[in-house]
Amino acid sequence: MSDDSTHDPTRHRARAIGPLLLGVRHHGPGSARAVRAALDAARPGVVLIEGPPEADVLVPLAADPDMRPPVALLAHALDEPGRSAFWPLAEFSPEWVALRWALEQGAPARFIDLPATHTLAWDTEAEAPSETGTEDESGAVRGLQVDPLAVLAETAGYDDPERWWEDVVEHRGPGQRDPFAPFAALEEAMTALRERYGVGGRPRDLVREAHMRLQVRAARKEFGDGVAVVCGAWHVPALREKTAVTADRALLKGLPRTKADLTWVPWTHRRLARSSGYGAGIDSPGWYGHLFRAQDRPVERWLTKVAGLLRAEDRIVSSAHVIEAVRLAGTLAAMRGRPLPGLSETTDAVRAVMCDGSDVPLALVHDRLVVGDVLGEVPEAAPAVPLQRDLAREQRRLRLKPEALERELELDLRKETDAGRSRLLHRLRLLGVGWGEPAESRGSTGTFRETWRLRWEPELSVRLAEAGVWGTTVLAAATAKAEAEATTAGALAEVTALAEHCLLAGLPDALPVVMRVLADRAALDTDVGHLAQALPALVRSLRYGDVRGTGTAALAGVAAGLAERVFVGLPPACAALDTDAAEEMRGHVDTVHGAVGLLAETLTGTPDTRHGDLRGRWRSVLRTLALRDTVPGVVRGRAVRLLLDDGELGPEEAARLMGLVLSAGTPPADAAAWIEGFVGGGGGMLLVHDERLLGLVDAWLTGVPAEAFTDVLPLLRRTFSAYEPGVRRTLGELVRRGPGDNSGPAGPAAGLPGFAAEPDTERADAVLPVLRLLLGLDEGQEREIPHDNSLAGVGT
Repeated sequence: MSDDSTHDPTRHRARAIGPLLLGVRHHGPGSARAVRAALDAARPGVVLIEGPPEADVLVPLAADPDMRPPVALLAHALDEPGRSAFWPLAEFSPEWVALRWALEQGAPARFIDLPATHTLAWDTEAEAPSETGTEDESGAVRGLQVDPLAVLAETAGYDDPERWWEDVVEHRGPGQRDPFAPFAALEEAMTALRERYGVGGRPRDLVREAHMRLQVRAARKEFGDGVAVVCGAWHVPALREKTAVTADRALLKGLPRTKADLTWVPWTHRRLARSSGYGAGIDSPGWYGHLFRAQDRPVERWLTKVAGLLRAEDRIVSSAHVIEAVRLAGTLAAMRGRPLPGLSETTDAVRAVMCDGSDVPLALVHDRLVVGDVLGEVPEAAPAVPLQRDLAREQRRLRLKPEALERELELDLRKETDAGRSRLLHRLRLLGVGWGEPAESRGSTGTFRETWRLRWEPELSVRLAEAGVWGTTVLAAATAKAEAEATTAGALAEVTALAEHCLLAGLPDALPVVMRVLADRAALDTDVGHLAQALPALVRSLRYGDVRGTGTAALAGVAAGLAERVFVGLPPACAALDTDAAEEMRGHVDTVHGAVGLLAETLTGTPDTRHGDLRGRWRSVLRTLALRDTVPGVVRGRAVRLLLDDGELGPEEAARLMGLVLSAGTPPADAAAWIEGFVGGGGGMLLVHDERLLGLVDAWLTGVPAEAFTDVLPLLRRTFSAYEPGVRRTLGELVRRGPGDNSGPAGPAAGLPGFAAEPDTERADAVLPVLRLLLGLDEGQEREIPHDNSLAGVGT
């Protein structure tokens, strides 16, 4: 496989009377350089390339100056766009180099693999290779799926196929004396593998290779022996094999078919790192691209590029670091017996010299350089569905360029351009095209701001093709899909979420349809849980509509009516609930509380006064829940807490209610549930600032019988463990002081337990017998046990 193979006239005579078969590794820069050298030497009349023949009409676009790899051939079924396949090509892909060579020389270039019309129709589950394989009478292993490079690397004594490939191909360069020698050596190795493993667990390859042979025969009839074939090295022995035309045609007879459409789409280096299309994903496309472009001193140039990246991230990397890293990489390569430093040597050198042994900056180098975020481009002349063309127009109008590198985008919805960007991104999300995802804003949290996390993935081209069934423009398609989803939605919450999406996406034509469905569903749905889930999204829609200037009068009426139905149905729905249902209902109470406050603010000042004081009616509902014994403790405690936070319940009344619940007559499990509802969800600060309530909890906990303590402990641990560490620490310090008489202004009222300024040593001594038992100490031992009450308190 190296370039020092001897010149063999017999081999050249054989090649002169047959096609020039150039077996390559897909996305291999060494193979790409060797292909160019072989084509320059052979000067064939036609170049045949592994790929779908339907793409022949797209070949001229590869010469367009606006075509920049990595790109991919995308094939999708016309009746089911989601059924698709990709054939990625990078600048260092041998197929791309062969394609460009043919266009530069004016020679025809054709694709000869199995047509996409069959590939897309083929059942993906029809081929299920065995994990073990079986050995036939000739000793060949059949049915086992084989990685040819891994077998060759293992045979050569390597444990890493990538490292073996670098040593025997990438670091050797194309054949200098004989440009065909590397391909002859690789063909010989693959022939031996095919004799041993057959089709390598890929029975579909027999059909593909039969089609390739037929195409090669047809080209030879037209161009004679001036035919060059660029394909995966695995297929070369099969293409060299002498078979009957009738046998090849018999393999192709009766294949399933479907109508397919093909085009060029942008690709990324990150996607090249995945197995797809050619089934030849590579781990380091950025590194391979560098090897292909660097004509000399690749290690020095690579480490200089790494230093530039680390400097841009404010790391101290000097020229001396680069020089030392180059020396270390060379030394490692010599110690490991490699002809030149490879990726593993340069990575080890970067870690040791430039990253101070840390893998954190090294991960950045791997992500940005070894893999890379290069996004290809295709010319506007490339075929595209109307929806994709409309999206491209919108992207140019809004100055929103697709990028492979993930980035955050801050939008100010008061600006027309930013508002348009927001609508476009929301419409695409509605269509299932996840170009952007909403993110938490780092700056203002006002409703006039949005933050998006954007990254363009090649698969989004498939999603666009799928969404094309809804319309020819992004607006029309999003409108049609929203209307269709409204009529088929299974739950009321789904319809309210859809109404929110319509407002965010600016779909005024779809909103009336969604609102009619929403009104009908709300009138028929009697489940309070469903109504409570639907209300928050509806209220948010009112706020968003106000920010975006969208009319929401009908939405306000539906939201207020939905709130009224929740008010009426919630108290009866809270009776006789088990533990899980009670916890779920507490969540509904929280969401409705926030939604009612937002809804009341939104309706304030509007001419519609039919709904009166929503806040007042909701507080009446909370009072009913707080005082009704049939309501689960976790819901009653939550209702008291919400009333206290709103100032509708005084501290004295809250303490009285807590005292009643924590009295001796209440079962410990019910009391623990009440506490969980009252102090859960950020209630720790309430206990920190109101020692009276903390004293009640502490006094109740110390009085829980031993047989009931293990039952209530998980509830309390779950509640207190949700607090911030600082809150837990402060509560522990307060409990550590122990009960006493607080006479200060922050102390409790007379008759209620409080906290003393100093620890209660008598109370602390009560734990000494348990500590002696845990430490294995006898009563008579003189070992001192310090008074440390840090165990006091459940959550510390």
